[in-house]
Order: sequence, then structure tokens, then C-alpha cells
Amino acid sequence: MIYYRPIVSFGPTRPDNAQILAGGAGWFTLVECLERGREAVVVPAGDIPGDALARLTAARSDLAGLPMGRPHLMGILNVTPDSFSDGGQFTDLDTTIAHARQMVADGAAILDVGGESTRPGADFVPADEEIARTAPVIQALGKAMSVPVSIDTRKAQVAARAITSGAKIVNDVSALSYDPDMGTACAKAQVPVCLMHAQGDPKTMQDAPTYDDVLLDVYDYLAARIALAEEAGINRANICVDPGIGFGKTLAHNLELLSRISLFHSLGCPVLLGASRKRFIGTLTGVKQAASRMPGSVGVALAAASQGVQIIRVHDIPQTYQALTTWRAATVGKAG
Repeated sequence: MIYYRPIVSFGPTRPDNAQILAGGAGWFTLVECLERGREAVVVPAGDIPGDALARLTAARSDLAGLPMGRPHLMGILNVTPDSFSDGGQFTDLDTTIAHARQMVADGAAILDVGGESTRPGADFVPADEEIARTAPVIQALGKAMSVPVSIDTRKAQVAARAITSGAKIVNDVSALSYDPDMGTACAKAQVPVCLMHAQGDPKTMQDAPTYDDVLLDVYDYLAARIALAEEAGINRANICVDPGIGFGKTLAHNLELLSRISLFHSLGCPVLLGASRKRFIGTLTGVKQAASRMPGSVGVALAAASQGVQIIRVHDIPQTYQALTTWRAATVGKAG
């Protein structure tokens, strides 16, 4: 099997043979062809099969009302006592809503509410406890602001309650693999779903992650999960994908995925990246405290945007929004 990764460019001047990436501002004239056991080959975009080119160029449908022709920031709102960076900060409802309001004012287009930490080594949280943490927050957010709210969960019961409370997106770190009822629940509600790759359970996923080829293995996994989601009744237009940085990956694995993340546009879905404040940034920079990794997180966000990633999940909204806004203006050649 040959995999096709667009080599993405931005700018006001495009060659006549440029192909538009996913209906957005990015374009490409060259494609990296990847195949297991062989050296990568770069070819003109017009030389790849028509169906592969169509998946790369087709405009993505709006996701929860958000146009996918430009990048959006997903603000992280963990209502947990033990998340790796902000655990315990937002367990009071008034404090949580105030923080959410500020994130939206600073540029968040989506708010992602999580009630179970999925950091390496995290313990399991029962569904009823997760619901008690998340449902009141989601309901309050729906009344307080108009941006779509996402529920970050791998449990169908939690997702269903969140949806009835007002959640518009389900962000499942298990890509529907943890709970066999999750696909049906999301299909019934007709809400967008984010399918993320993870190797192993959060409790043990960082023990000794191994791959034959991390980039292609993750791609194949997500392709299979998209097919399963469609079988469950979820429309592909309602699916986005996340390669799962830090979820059962070494530093080398993370960097390989980040450097070639544009490959995942070949799946025909919007791409989401969640790398904010993660351990690999500290490993690269020597910054031990997660909350101090904002500059590194912004750097990764801009690198992802330069490969056409549509949704970037972050803690530090104002800094990332400012950087992303000026990056877009400087590369596209205009504001907005």
C-alpha cells in the first residue's frame, strides 16, 4: 500500500499546478509517497491516483458549526483532581465557568471538558463519578456561551449524559475501542466524533511503546476506526482524527508523527492535534514543570498549522491565538 503525504505550503502566490489542501488556505504541488520497507519518494501532486488526490483536496464539512477551512483552537477544561498540568484547578463550578469565559474571550472556538485524566499512569474513574464532574459544567457552559462544547471521554454513558447536557462533540481518546456502545451513542445523537490513536491503556501506555512504523501504523489504525465508526452509523463528515501525541509513544515516535502530520489529511477528515504542555516538550527543552511549557506548545501548534491541521487543542489560549493569528496573516498575506 502507498500512503500519500502532501508537502504543504502557504502564501499569496501559488503555482498554476497547485492543489488546494482540504478546501483551506494551504496548497501543495508535491506529495511524499510512503510505503512500508521502501524509501519515500516525492512526486508531483498530479501524478498520484485520482481518488487519493480527491481525498486530499475535498473541502471538509463544518464541524459543530465551525468551518474547517482554517485552524481553530480547542480550549482544555479539565475538571479532574489529577490531570498532568491543570489537575485540581477547576473543581469549583464558578471558577470553571469564569475560566471558560476567559478562554473564549481569548480565542477558543471549542471548549473540551474532561472528567477523567488520561495522563500516563492515570487511574480509572467510574462513569457516575465522571458524569458528576462533567455534566453540571457542560450544562452551565451551554447557558453561558455560544461556542460548541466537547466531552473528552471514552465511556458511552458519560458521552450520552454530556450530549443531553449540551455537548456538541465527543472526543474519544480510545477511538470507540474502550466502550462498545460509544459508536451507537454518537451515531444516535448525530454529533461529531474525534477518533484518537492510543497504544494501550493510560495506566500502562508509556511502559514500552513499540511500532513497526509509527506513522503508518497510526494511519492504518485511524483508517480502521473511521470504517468502524461509519459502520456504526456515524457519517464521515462528522469525524475528525487525532494521532494521539504522547499516548503510547516515545519522543522519537512523537517527533515522527509531528514532522509528517499532513499524512493524515489523506483520511479525508479534519485533523486534530493535542500536544499542549506534554512531556516530550520538556524532554526536548529541559523544562520540567508542565505549566512552564507554553512557548514549546506554541511552537508545536504553529508547526501543525503549517501542515494544515484544523483543530489545535491547547491550555494556553491567548498566547496560541496571538501566535496563530499573526502566523496566518504573515503567511496568507492578509488578516482574518
